[in-house]
Amino acid sequence: MSLKSLLNAHVLDKNTINGLFSYADPLQIAREIDDDLARMVCALFAYGNARQIVKFLKTLDFSLINSSEENITKSLKGYKYRFQNETDIKNIFITLRRFKLEYSIEELILKGLEKGGIEHGINEIISKILSLNNYMSSGYEFFFGRGFDEFATSPYKRYNMYFRWMVRDTDIDLGVFKKIDKSRLLMPLDVHTHRVSLKLGLIKRKSYDFKAVMELTNKLRSFDPLDPIKYDFALYRIGQSKELEFMTR
Repeated sequence: MSLKSLLNAHVLDKNTINGLFSYADPLQIAREIDDDLARMVCALFAYGNARQIVKFLKTLDFSLINSSEENITKSLKGYKYRFQNETDIKNIFITLRRFKLEYSIEELILKGLEKGGIEHGINEIISKILSLNNYMSSGYEFFFGRGFDEFATSPYKRYNMYFRWMVRDTDIDLGVFKKIDKSRLLMPLDVHTHRVSLKLGLIKRKSYDFKAVMELTNKLRSFDPLDPIKYDFALYRIGQSKELEFMTR
């Protein structure tokens, strides 16, 4: 069986509601929310152990994004998650409340796409976010990420995962952003998917960076130019389970 056929089989098996709920995944929470920014919160907190991510997300009141800054400050007392302390989380919600009053995520992505790839849309979003609040800490910066001047170097895994949720309109994803073509999406590459892709021979680049994202995305585009990122969830699940050991024997 060719690698393309093998991955297509895994897509059919894993890109299902049963597949999504077979292990903890932040998309399980995002599916229950009808708010673009709240869904982005789910994606940007998606680092670390998947069960702990979902456990934490279940404790959040996402409606606070639509609340007053005073209520946000009062309601998030005692909240913390890994790299984010209580003050970080309060300011994350305050910033996103301000963002919602001024900007549209989808429109910022489209603005970025006019400059080139979707990474420029990420840059637009981060730029606007960081202009809305003079608060800064290591946890706050880690959550939202850093922009770039000319060329992206970060894989931007969490943003690209969020875009996958919001743009793809089949199987497990949400299809909310109608103006963006899913062929423009980039691979939400994390260290585990990077390892799987190297083992399967999908990429050669050993550095976990934006160049690896582009190498893998372009390879997947050769399999399906219209919907290359349909392979993301399957590759992630292959790495999360023990299946890779059998596939590479």
